[in-house]
Amino acid sequence: MLSEQSAATVRATLPAVGAAIGEITERFYAGLFAAHPELLRDLFNRGNQAAGTQRQALAGSIAAFATRLVQPAQDRPQDRPDAMLTRIAHKHASLGIAPEQYEVVHEHLFAAIAEVLGEAVTPEVAAAWDEVYWLMANALIAIERRLYEESGGDAWREWEVVERVRETEDVVTFGLRPVDGAPVRDFRAGQYVSVRTQLPDGARQIRQYSLSGAPGADVRRISVKRVPGGATTPEGEVSNHLHARVEVGSVLELSEPYGDLVLADAVGTPLLLASAGIGVTPIVAMLAHLAATGHDAPVTVVHADRSPADHALRTDHETYAAKLPDASVHLWYEREAPSHARTGLADLTDVPLAPGTRAYLCGPLPFMRAVRAQLIEKGVAPADVHYEVFGPDLWLARA
Repeated sequence: MLSEQSAATVRATLPAVGAAIGEITERFYAGLFAAHPELLRDLFNRGNQAAGTQRQALAGSIAAFATRLVQPAQDRPQDRPDAMLTRIAHKHASLGIAPEQYEVVHEHLFAAIAEVLGEAVTPEVAAAWDEVYWLMANALIAIERRLYEESGGDAWREWEVVERVRETEDVVTFGLRPVDGAPVRDFRAGQYVSVRTQLPDGARQIRQYSLSGAPGADVRRISVKRVPGGATTPEGEVSNHLHARVEVGSVLELSEPYGDLVLADAVGTPLLLASAGIGVTPIVAMLAHLAATGHDAPVTVVHADRSPADHALRTDHETYAAKLPDASVHLWYEREAPSHARTGLADLTDVPLAPGTRAYLCGPLPFMRAVRAQLIEKGVAPADVHYEVFGPDLWLARA
């Protein structure tokens, strides 16, 4: 809880800080990486830094957290108030973030605030925003500590590639087993692992990939989409490395499973599982779990893609759905749609939903925002719409 005095100061300065938060985070990362270049080489996603998306995500999370602290309860968003922190904490835990790293972030973040806002940062203002920072940091540290205790393992473990399956032109599934042959902790459908790999320049870059196989399987599977370069975005250096250089027999470093997009207490609950593109990966794992556990409540499966040939894990997607006693499948393809699918972008207007439906979304942000808006229009509670973002959570940047 923010102190009354600090709340008043934050409320008064939030517009100024919010207006400058983009510049503040840009200065923050510049200072951080100048002092600690190893963080950019071996921890932060260099592609996201080059594209600026990580800065946007940090700015959004800080602004959202501060806003919630000072907003009257009736004006706060209806989503679960801890959802943002939980999502961030899972990403941090998958990277092995330690409590002492928050001290490093604090040092450079507040140096950037002072540099950008200058004399406006009075001792009172600095103290108030310091309180905001440590409330957020300590909440994250506590969640991450619990996650580490639950994982009960080392941050990184070596896994051997025992299968490699080309799903589409741009997606490859890798099957992995632990090199040491020791037991592994099971995961929950929808979770992901971090993969750390050494690139040709010596950097050890980390990326998160959803586990696309069923929980409890002997072989752990990830499905990796190769990310091409664009006019404003760099080529995905890890995804392209995995596609070009990793074969059966290769060894990768994996984290324990993390992620909060999981089917919590789904027995008897109507579900909607919506995905687009490579967002299908956690959804397929969820469907496999539902089929294996005999889920008998209604399940609405929604997927959108460029074409059937681009629909990764398409056979698994449809096969698992067919095993459920009360499932409906709704497919949209931008081109070459077969007779049982529709042409164009996903549109839930004519898709019936059972009362009390809980929704899980994964895919590009425009897709998830559009689906979420349609679900709310249909009466689904905002707190019952859960989502996963591959990469920085730019959803928060809207704050």
